[in-house]
Amino acid sequence: MHTLTRVVIVSTLAALLGGCGAVVVGGVATGAAVAHDRRTTGTVVEDKEITLRALDILRDHPDIAQRSNISITTYNLKVLLTGQAQNAEDVKRFATMVAELPRVEHVFNEVTIGAEATWGDAANDAYLTGRVKLALFDVKLKGFDPLRVKVTTSKGTVYLMGLVTRAEAEAVTDTVRYISGVEKVVRLFDYIVATD
Repeated sequence: MHTLTRVVIVSTLAALLGGCGAVVVGGVATGAAVAHDRRTTGTVVEDKEITLRALDILRDHPDIAQRSNISITTYNLKVLLTGQAQNAEDVKRFATMVAELPRVEHVFNEVTIGAEATWGDAANDAYLTGRVKLALFDVKLKGFDPLRVKVTTSKGTVYLMGLVTRAEAEAVTDTVRYISGVEKVVRLFDYIVATD
């Protein structure tokens, strides 16, 4: 794919996934959620690029795509794979290819082997993700910004990613674990020393 096309796609995704407003990166607008994010603007763009490349791998390997329902979440150069697949070999092969992408530091393979999630499961996960994001605004901790926590839900398991302090991680986990419908909380945070 040409560099300009890829930049346009990454920028469009950033605008759609990042929120309102814009920050100029390489002459192209990207989402202004960077203002809330502890990642550098470059890392935010690289995360979106990694996700696009992982999606390209699925597209280029229809044998894996047809036997799985894998979701890809990238945060701070770490990739979370969730969803379901018919066999472990496909998942392992896909995870290995993703791990070999430029700049990927780690792959968290949380794909389960078994039947694909139903439409009802997917709707419930989306609803639960929304409830978790909303509940994070109730975390009472000085300097905490709920927009710094990336939330992914798969069959009732909530995965939390972000650059947070230990105190923030504890407060977030304590809030999320008591939300009705949350079956399990998995913390995949990168920890930082408090600066704000």
